[in-house]
Amino acid sequence: MNASSGDLKIGAVVIGRNEGERLKRCLRSLNGQVAGLVYVDSGSDDGSVEFATTLGVAVAVLDTQIPFTAARARNAGFERLMQTWPDLGFVQFVDGDCEVDAAWLEIASGVLTRQDVLAVVFGRRRERHPQASIYNTLCDIEWDTPLGESASCGGDALMRVSAFKAMRGYDPSLIAGEEPEMCVHMRRAGWKIQRIDAEMTLHDANMTRFSQWWKRTLRAGHAYAEGASLHGASPERHWVKEVRSNWLWGLSVPTMLLAVLLQPISAILLLIYPLQMWRIYRNADARRTAYERKLFAVFCVLAKLPLMLGQMKFVWNAWAGKRSGLIEYK
Repeated sequence: MNASSGDLKIGAVVIGRNEGERLKRCLRSLNGQVAGLVYVDSGSDDGSVEFATTLGVAVAVLDTQIPFTAARARNAGFERLMQTWPDLGFVQFVDGDCEVDAAWLEIASGVLTRQDVLAVVFGRRRERHPQASIYNTLCDIEWDTPLGESASCGGDALMRVSAFKAMRGYDPSLIAGEEPEMCVHMRRAGWKIQRIDAEMTLHDANMTRFSQWWKRTLRAGHAYAEGASLHGASPERHWVKEVRSNWLWGLSVPTMLLAVLLQPISAILLLIYPLQMWRIYRNADARRTAYERKLFAVFCVLAKLPLMLGQMKFVWNAWAGKRSGLIEYK
């Protein structure tokens, strides 16, 4: 495609760490499709930097003495992009485990060009192997967000350079949830975020173990708590509802189990969990198969415990004045 939309050129920032073949697919899907391409590496030892260099991609290697975060990596990539290609109008952020659809940039940049109020456009992110594990299936369901105006985007998105500059980028201290946090600022400034009906990226979660799902969900709980601490008191009430739900359902598990130990008849209280699963199943997206809706319902309820523990991790570290480290599931 043409690497510009009208007079506005498109650049891209890819971030990664030891993504191997996934990164190769990602860079190849963008190489030649954009006016400027930067790969930001966070301490890889699998030859990622060397491969990017062979493609002629500009590379930024993060200082390993400073804690890694995706937000920090994206900011570094954007800075390098602006230094080398200062006339860009749009920037596509992509995680290194994703492959960009061939038609995406032309479609998305066209939408941004026609609607000046939009700061961010994102489309359908799909799992490359959704049937490889139940955890990959859950990811594919998670990526299928509603069409239209949205409160936030994920890691893959096309953004207006002027809007990103006005926000001064992502908060580099956040270990997760940096995209929704920045979107709060964008919406306050009058910008809008939109999910459009177009294929965007193929993601390779490569989650095959329960422990991976647990760590990823724990990280999400941490992000909810930190996001609510930053913006929960604002009119947006950012993630306050989610945090309260996680505390309620997550803390109920150990509380009810203790009650059962003390008074076996209390086991009847545990019926509230299958009832909640049934409610979620009944209200799940009708486009999904019955199996997918059941899977989604069961894991929505199971997730409350690691989500709550992730929130506890944030609260404990905040109280102790400690910085939370990355929670990686790969």
